[in-house]
Amino acid sequence: MTNNPVIDLFDDPDKKFVKICAPMVRYSRLQFRKLIRMYECDLCFTPMIMADCYVKSAKARAHEFQTDTDDRPLIVQFGANNSSDFVNASNLIIPYCDGVDLNCGCPQRWALNEGYGAQLLKNPEIIKDCVRQLRNHLPTNKTISVKLRLLDDHRQSVDLCQQIEATGVSFITVHGRTALQKNEPIDQECLKLINESVSVPVILNGDIKNLSDAITMQEYTGCRGMMSARGILHNPGLFAGYQTTPLSAVQDWLNIKHTNFLWFHHHLVFMCERLLPKTARKTFNQLRTASDVVSFLEDQLHISNVLPSNRILGKELGGTSGAYYENIAVEDTVSFQPEDIVDSIINLFD
Repeated sequence: MTNNPVIDLFDDPDKKFVKICAPMVRYSRLQFRKLIRMYECDLCFTPMIMADCYVKSAKARAHEFQTDTDDRPLIVQFGANNSSDFVNASNLIIPYCDGVDLNCGCPQRWALNEGYGAQLLKNPEIIKDCVRQLRNHLPTNKTISVKLRLLDDHRQSVDLCQQIEATGVSFITVHGRTALQKNEPIDQECLKLINESVSVPVILNGDIKNLSDAITMQEYTGCRGMMSARGILHNPGLFAGYQTTPLSAVQDWLNIKHTNFLWFHHHLVFMCERLLPKTARKTFNQLRTASDVVSFLEDQLHISNVLPSNRILGKELGGTSGAYYENIAVEDTVSFQPEDIVDSIINLFD
């Protein structure tokens, strides 16, 4: 055992692999992290937080990051295009988490234009400078990591990961597609090659829709961590072996204290996709109040004992910390199917 809870997960000989929730814009917030930790998720990432705004704005800090004493181990992901913002933001947040991560994978046009996300893959010196500068400030019981996408060539991808490893990262997360790819199968061969070419733990991200996918991909690639985004969003019980959202997870979600109706409802839209018939889903997706949502589930799924405060949630989102929220088309009501919601935001999940 070390004094680092994240590294202890990777070093645990009883774990075939570490089960990880991806950083998902809007969706991997505190309440969802609480839920999936009940269903064998070992490690959670926050949504990406814009480092410059986090440093400059107390309002952004309050809005973008919430945690509690049970929300561990936890990695905070930052979007940054220079080491100064990355280090300053990390120094502010590190007492409240177990590590920080640099997003080098977001392929959205605004991010590329501003030098964030996948654009950093074309500027590896910035990535290395961010890691080196923070490594000089970071306590030994905290991790520093990078989440990236593949480059066009296997050799280039391996070389980049080896360069990043040499800067002192604790682990590397690799999304198995390039910045231009969307729905193509992930490149497991490249992930396997990367894992065999570095000594730090490698986390595989992409195409994990159920526990069987995670097991099969881990056995082929050897990666120490398996990270899910879409899969765990649709089924919070994924890592516990459930093929679809267990009814208990819906009940648990309704008993977690929420602060915002939109996030509360959107998660239920995902979770209930295979629990409700098509006609009921259409009605449920268009509900406008928390009271109606709760009453609908009580009737359709025979849910009971809902936390009373979840019947009166409002819709206000509050302040935001960065332009990445301005690029998400999420309406005040959900009038489309869960797969349409995913398609509108999936690239932001990296």
